Amino acid sequence: MIAQTRSRVLASTNLVAIALCAFIGLAIVTLAGHAQTSALHDAAHDTRHAAGFPCH
Repeated sequence: MIAQTRSRVLASTNLVAIALCAFIGLAIVTLAGHAQTSALHDAAHDTRHAAGFPCH
């Protein structure tokens, strides 16, 4: 009985995690689709410099 309860809790936890990841992914795609090209370039450029990667 306890094993069945644990598996149901894990299954519902996994379902919530999957739904949350899907929502975040769709939000990122939607925001990137509506952003100006220069804004995306500047954000990527600043992120590269902050991470220490050369980009020039």
